[in-house]
Amino acid sequence: MIRKIRRQFNKACTEYELLCDGDRILLAISGGKDSLVMAQLMAERARIFKPSIQVEAVHVVMENIPYVTDVAYLQEFCKSIGVRLHILRTSFDESTDKRKTRCFLCARYRRKALFDFARDNSFNKVALGHHQDDFLATMLMNMLYEGSFHSMRPSMPMEHYPLTMIRPLCLVSEHEIATFAQEAELVRQIQPCPYEDTTRRSVMEDTLSNLCNLHPEARQSMWHALMKTSLPAPLLNPNR
Repeated sequence: MIRKIRRQFNKACTEYELLCDGDRILLAISGGKDSLVMAQLMAERARIFKPSIQVEAVHVVMENIPYVTDVAYLQEFCKSIGVRLHILRTSFDESTDKRKTRCFLCARYRRKALFDFARDNSFNKVALGHHQDDFLATMLMNMLYEGSFHSMRPSMPMEHYPLTMIRPLCLVSEHEIATFAQEAELVRQIQPCPYEDTTRRSVMEDTLSNLCNLHPEARQSMWHALMKTSLPAPLLNPNR
């Protein structure tokens, strides 16, 4: 499984042009299996001569959300793969916008801390650990709740920051990542966020699982439809 995921990771980096010579890439590590697998693969990729890239990692601690991450383990993990780890701490005030959920505010302020740090330290790309299930669940959520057919992209320039977000695990399923993490003996955060199973996204993840159980080709069909609709024309050229 580890070999298979490496192939999918490398294919995504090539097919969607995620890496360029001279890139300084900040790896966003949440403490979950997805970001740990992404960080390990990106660290391996950084040791290849071409394209020449530099990678460092960051972990954002949200101080007013009751989850627990083993920061000492993350530091040891990053040391073992040869990547420098930065620890950031932030929080948010719920009283400033009572219309927004805790999940929304947490995500907003974590991203702000992440992107501000990347900009201020001369990184040009931020790598996130979103896998294929995340793309498809987002697509379903947008279809059902917004009436639009779109999702995240493997590579997306940011509007308000001089940064590009890349998602090199876009071709890898969550099941494959879980198997990789188990085989590599990666340890996820100690206590997950207590709100993560009560969101619309968790419902869409269950819906995606049901669709895949109904039809074995559902995942690939949805992915191809999404990529044809969401990606800019240059990335869809089959002769590249």
